[in-house]
Amino acid sequence: MKSGGLVSVAAAALVATIAGAGGTLPIILAAAQTVGATPEQASSWVSGLSLATAFSALVLSLRYRMPIIAAWSTPGAALIASTTGVPSFAAAVGAFVLAAVLILLTAAVRPLGRLIERIPASIAAAMLAGILLRLVMAMVEHVPTSPLLVLPLLALFLVVRAFLPALASRVVLVAGGLLAWSLGLVKPLPPIGLTSVVFTAPAWDPATLIGLGVPLYLVTMASQNLPGFAVLRASGYQPPTQPILAVTGAASLGTAFVGAHTSNLAAISAALCTGPDAHPDPAKRWMTGPFYALFWALIGLFGASLVGLFGALPPALLATVAGTALLGSMAGAMGSALAGDQDRLAAAGTLAVTVSGVTLMGVGSAFWGLVFGLLILGIDKLVKR
Repeated sequence: MKSGGLVSVAAAALVATIAGAGGTLPIILAAAQTVGATPEQASSWVSGLSLATAFSALVLSLRYRMPIIAAWSTPGAALIASTTGVPSFAAAVGAFVLAAVLILLTAAVRPLGRLIERIPASIAAAMLAGILLRLVMAMVEHVPTSPLLVLPLLALFLVVRAFLPALASRVVLVAGGLLAWSLGLVKPLPPIGLTSVVFTAPAWDPATLIGLGVPLYLVTMASQNLPGFAVLRASGYQPPTQPILAVTGAASLGTAFVGAHTSNLAAISAALCTGPDAHPDPAKRWMTGPFYALFWALIGLFGASLVGLFGALPPALLATVAGTALLGSMAGAMGSALAGDQDRLAAAGTLAVTVSGVTLMGVGSAFWGLVFGLLILGIDKLVKR
């Protein structure tokens, strides 16, 4: 390969890594805070996710000579951050293990994969929209207490988004850090150091397994893996479904015990590595995978420093970065959920229950939103027979 082609491949992998981690790390930290993770466990969480992403991308790209790009599940992190009633971090780890096992079962048992595909897209989109809406709302809730920080960043986001939508949330992060520092809101920065992963024995809390583990599996499959396969196929590749799910599921299972939730196929990051900008020859774009894995491995090694850096920033800034990063995804999910006349009421019911944050019998709202939407659909079909 010529040096120019190698540089373009490496550049595409670097941009994809920055796009994957830059605006979504605050969502991971919000999730860690919600389930009661210590700073050490949060660092281990980030490192585990990064290493799982690196492992999956490296193994799959080398084995199949395709630009098969992995990522952590941002919708999954948003789900965790919006889930209430999780009794302990160990219970959350139990849910992560369950989600990984279900992904492995999907790889091994074809009917299970077909069953997931039969969930109406409008219902899955409505559940995702409800999850994301709660995090977007959290951004607005910080306005009364931190107006000098949040309002200028929201205005900046709207301006940058009009010209460079892909960079808007990253600009908010950088500008927000400078603004927070000028306002005296930044805590002392920690020293740079390598991360040591922390093993956490899972606790098997039935309500958390049902209310977090099952929805985590569903959003990972419906919002990440299925679009990831679609991106690869749209770029002219024929990815092997079962082996990819097996590798990403195994990586998720292996890192669940160090506190990491699911990793999966990338969609947006994959699009940066599968097009002609990565390399004009489609047969050589697989080289983005090893470079991508290298960059993610570096993030994994310095996860503690990243968590410490973001931990020094004020909560209002982290909420604003997360909210602006998820706003477009929330709008897209909501549009998909309510687009069709036939399923609109069921989708609206799913959205309403999910965003409510209600906990019934210890089970979170994402699960009940899915149940309520499917119940409405089932009744409608019975009536129309």
